[in-house]
Formats: sequence, C-alpha cells, structure tokens
Amino acid sequence: MNQPISPDVVSSHVTVRDGTRIGYNLYGGKENTVRVVLVHSLAMDRHFWTPVVERLMPRAAVLAIDARGHGASDKPAGPYTVSLLAQDVYDVVRATDFRNVLIAGASMGGCVALEFAATYPDTIAAGLIDTTAWYGETAPQDWDARAQKAEAGGLAPLVEFQTTRWFSDAFRAEHPDVVQRCVDTFLRNEVAPFAATGRMLGSFDGRALMRDVRVPTCVIVGEEDYAATPAMARALHEGITGSTFTEIPQARHLTPLETPDIVARELHALLDRAGCAR
Repeated sequence: MNQPISPDVVSSHVTVRDGTRIGYNLYGGKENTVRVVLVHSLAMDRHFWTPVVERLMPRAAVLAIDARGHGASDKPAGPYTVSLLAQDVYDVVRATDFRNVLIAGASMGGCVALEFAATYPDTIAAGLIDTTAWYGETAPQDWDARAQKAEAGGLAPLVEFQTTRWFSDAFRAEHPDVVQRCVDTFLRNEVAPFAATGRMLGSFDGRALMRDVRVPTCVIVGEEDYAATPAMARALHEGITGSTFTEIPQARHLTPLETPDIVARELHALLDRAGCAR
C-alpha cells in the first residue's frame, strides 16, 4: 500500500486558501487529459489508493490527495467540515491545473467527492465508494463517542473495532499484510484531527447535494459493509439521477483494498460514460 508505483510520480504540496498545506501524489503526469482525483477514507492517506491507481494507469493520470488532518497534509485544529475538505481538493485541482476530473472517494472521501461533484464545475464524473450522504439520526452522538474514546485513550484501543469494519473475515485471514499496513497508517494519525474528522462525519448531511450531481456517477458498496451500509449506498444511487449501483459480494468497508479489480473496473466504465478515451 505504501510502495511507489513507478518513477513517474510527483509528490508535493499545495497551500490552500486558509494557509493549510495539502499533500498529494500525481501519477502519470498532467499532460494526460484523462484525469482522476482520489480522496481516501478516514484515518488513511493517499497511499490507500495504490492498488486502484495501478489499474487506472496508463489510461488516466491520477491525483491522490491527503485530506487535511491526514498523511503529509497539515493538521490544523478543528472543527472540520466536508465542504472545507472539498474546497481543499478544489484548490489543489486548480493550483496544479488538473481540471475536468473524475472525482472519486471512499467512505469519508466519498462524502468529499459528493460535495465536490455537487459544487464544483471541474467535475466530469463521480465515484462514490463505501460511503453515504448521511449517517442517520444518531450519527452526531455515535461519532462523538468514538472521538471521545480516542481522546481518552489514543487510537490503539480502536484498532480491533476498525479492522473488523474495514475487511471481511476471509480477507483479513488471507491478506494480513494489507491489514497491517492499514493498522500502521491508522496509528500514525494524531488524535485531535482524527476526532475532528469523526465529528465532521457525524454532523454531515449531504442529502440535499444529491440532486445537484449532474455528471455520470457510480455508487459502489460491499455487501457486508456495516459502516456505510448497502441501504445507505442505495439511497445515494436513488438520489442521483442516472447513477449506477454495484454491490460487491462478501466485501466489507474498504473495497478499494479488498476488491481493487472491481472498483477500478467501475471507474473505467465511468470514464467511458464521461467520454474519455481508452
């Protein structure tokens, strides 16, 4: 998950409008006019996407971003909002002249991708993976409880809870190396931004955004996902005109790592629908 794909990778930062530095990897060079922007899930980083990036190149150039509070990006004090993270992505896209993009995100990143696709004009397609527009009535309390647990005892006590949500039992047994890399990434997070990001998700209600997404969109979910459930994903699909819906059998919450072939296949199909060259 953390290994470079090829020498053709640029790692850098953009300073966005409030002075926060956002880290990114650009794979393949922006001279490629088929362009994909990827935003990772909570407590991961840009390297989360490595298996999918490998399957999108060389057709597409790919910009993988560390959300604020994560990875090599700055970690300013909260509160955070999904609209702020989407604005960060837009500032990076504009600063790098990486426009007219397929925006895709997983879990937290999917919330950001939804906000971006509904708000910013440089979107040609959207991939909403393992995500939801709204976590439900009790979400503010649920996410605050998780944030308080991290603030009281650090991130290590959350590891078992996270790993069982991330991956199916079979995948954890067969791919302990992938699981361990995710755990290592998770534990590198700082508690304060982790808590701020969790509370951000608890307060997020993007249901009104769905009607403003007017580009080809795919919704992808694991059959066993109980973090952002198939029912939540189906609500996204039903709320976005013309979207496609893919439920992956026996997969759980981090499908870009558990089933990268399927996720990449759906993103390629989305590029086809957007009229991008093969």
